Parts: sequence; structure tokens; C-alpha cells
Amino acid sequence: MKEKDYEAMLNDNKDMPKVIELTDLKSIERFGGKKMAICPPKDYDDLIKMIPENKLITIQDLRKYLAKKYNADITCPLTCGIFINIVAWASYNRKDNITPYWRCLKANGELNSKYPGGVLEQKRLLEQEGHEIISLGKKKIKYYVKDYKESLYTF
Repeated sequence: MKEKDYEAMLNDNKDMPKVIELTDLKSIERFGGKKMAICPPKDYDDLIKMIPENKLITIQDLRKYLAKKYNADITCPLTCGIFINIVAWASYNRKDNITPYWRCLKANGELNSKYPGGVLEQKRLLEQEGHEIISLGKKKIKYYVKDYKESLYTF
């Protein structure tokens, strides 16, 4: 099986960025706005590279920043999730010019199981930077950065 070229995916902007106008009322209600920005993977990579050691960002904060940058109401959540994973895997496969993807958290400070090495590797990298990780749940255990809001980075 051919290995995915995440670096090529990262640098392929196709026809992005673009802002589309949602017309379906259900979509407008569901996503919270009419103008949706669809941003290339490189936008996410550039932003995550700005996050200094010991600081964190949430996926939602990245999306808000990019929506504002492109004068949109919202940023596409589907492409955002896909592209952040591309950023993580591209960085993981590099020898240098690392993007600190592990500093990017899901909602409420949750760790991301789709990153290289899963939550255990993200946990290790965050703990290395001084963050405390807690687990919640009995059967479906989820991991979170304790008091993550205190370490959030703002652009």
C-alpha cells in the first residue's frame, strides 16, 4: 500500500481559500452563519506554528480566527478537522520545521486521538511542556488538559 504524502496534501491549496454563501436554512442554522470560509491546510499549519511552547489553542479558536481573516461568519468544520490532521501527520513525518500540532486541542481542552501516536503521544508531548493531563470517564476514557483555558494563546 502506498504511503500518503501528507506534505504534498499540506501544500495543495486547490482553489482555497474561498468563501461560499450558504443558502440552505438548515445549514445556516446548524453552522451559525451564511458565509463559510474554506481554508487551505497551509493556513492551519501557519497558525499552529505561531503557538509558542507552553501555550495552547483550540480548533474552535483557529476556526474563529480564520473566519474573521476571510470576512466570513464561520469556517468549514469538516475541512478544518481534515486539514488539522494533515498538518499533524505532515509535521510528524518531517525531520525539521516541525509544526507543534500537539498544542491544538479539541473542545473543552480534549486531546485528539487522530494525531500521530494518538492521545498518549499528545499527552506525552504536552506533559513535556508542563501541562497536566487528566482523564475522565470509566468505559470511554477521554483525556483533557487541566485548566487549559489558562494556557490559551490569542492571536
